[in-house]
Amino acid sequence: MKIKINGNNLTIDKVVKVAREKAAVELSAEAVERIDASAALILKLVEKGTAIYGVTTGIGEFARIRVSPEQSSELQRKIIYSHAAGTGDPFPEEVVRAAMLLRANTLSRGNSGVRLIIPQMLLDMLNKGVTPVVYEKGSLGVSGDLSPLSQLAVVALGEGEAYYNGERIPGARALEKARLKPVNLSYKEGLGFINGSQMCTGGSALELFDARNLIKNSFIASAMTIDALKGVQSAYDARLHAVRPFHGQNLVARHLRTLMADSEIIADGSGKVQDGYSMRCTPQVYGPIVDAWLYVREQVETEMNSSSDNPLFFTEDEIHLTGGNFHSENIALAMDFLAMAMSEIAGLSERHTNRLLNPVLSGLPDFLIEGKGVNSGLMVAQYTAAALVSENKILSHPAVVDSISVSADQEDHVAMTPISVRKCGEILRNVSAVLTIEMMSASQAFDFRKPLKPGNGTRVAYKKIREVVDFMEEDRVLYPDIEKILKLVREGSIVEEVEEAVGKLSLE
Repeated sequence: MKIKINGNNLTIDKVVKVAREKAAVELSAEAVERIDASAALILKLVEKGTAIYGVTTGIGEFARIRVSPEQSSELQRKIIYSHAAGTGDPFPEEVVRAAMLLRANTLSRGNSGVRLIIPQMLLDMLNKGVTPVVYEKGSLGVSGDLSPLSQLAVVALGEGEAYYNGERIPGARALEKARLKPVNLSYKEGLGFINGSQMCTGGSALELFDARNLIKNSFIASAMTIDALKGVQSAYDARLHAVRPFHGQNLVARHLRTLMADSEIIADGSGKVQDGYSMRCTPQVYGPIVDAWLYVREQVETEMNSSSDNPLFFTEDEIHLTGGNFHSENIALAMDFLAMAMSEIAGLSERHTNRLLNPVLSGLPDFLIEGKGVNSGLMVAQYTAAALVSENKILSHPAVVDSISVSADQEDHVAMTPISVRKCGEILRNVSAVLTIEMMSASQAFDFRKPLKPGNGTRVAYKKIREVVDFMEEDRVLYPDIEKILKLVREGSIVEEVEEAVGKLSLE
């Protein structure tokens, strides 16, 4: 599969195809035309003696100092050198690949003034498997992801380090192995590599993809719990939700009805009039999370297909404009929002696990095991879920509300977007484990309900889990069971089989 980019057509699914599945990428013909026109304009403006930020002036606080055209190549190279100042662990290769794709896509819009060789170099590196080594920490989320994108750019210059066929080697050697030549920079091209939000936005796109999978898993896990506990079905009736017409709430209620349909366990009845909030209000809690995901996707996909750079060049009017399109406040706010929303999934899921394990609430054996006193069952699995939920509460504190002035107060408001993205990724990892523990507990509960059968969708999920983890008759080491189910959750295989049985669990 080959993906053609034009500056306007990227989605999170296409980013995943390139970043994770190594799909090939190429520029569209209209993108090439726009890039060439933009590069021609910058030459025209330089020849006229126009003062252009970062082209014929220094950058940041040094914007007041003029730079001669003859110094341009040196200026652009030194911009990259001086800004490659990150630290921490290296980003996963998939995040760097996502950033390379998004930066090429931004440049393909034809507002950045760079020559065709710059976006083409990014795509050539992607297509030939050269992935720069980029450290996670150092970007403030404004003026672009300057430090990480500079570390990416130094490899295009034939320096730095890169991964090639799984091996970490000098950047020059990686280019040589891929039969690529280092680029020599011209006007604006140092800034063209680095003056945007693509590292944060690329990471956000991958996390959105993973969050969608977890939201679908949360539908399944919740349905399994409600099914196993003989949940009162009036709480999910379409008529009840229709009179509160939020998209997400009605969608979640519909999916729960589908997943639990034809359950013999529910048909057996509990005699209850209504259930506790964590069961009864599942659509009202998970519904807003669906709506939040849709909002965040809109923000991220808009940014992916925007001109995030400074200055920007407009060929029709033959002008350049300086501004702040590199500022990633939108992504910071969105990812802080997603972090909070996904934390709520874990919070509700842990409460579901609690109801499954508490015999007073479930009517099932204590901690879902016979022989209480000798056996502890899934007691401490809930401890793990509780620990992760509590950790998520700390990680959900918004990063965007912080700001530290830099560059002698020239850059005096920053978004801290990389922190928003990084902690959201940690929250997603925690959420997947909490959902795993709920699914493991619900599967154990289903075994105690035999010979009654779960619903159409919950039955499929139970069978998939039982392919990798057996019923627990007596205590055994639990972490291997958790890891086996966790793999199913993260790779989406439970969702895939359930959707084959009952239809797509769409968020739309």
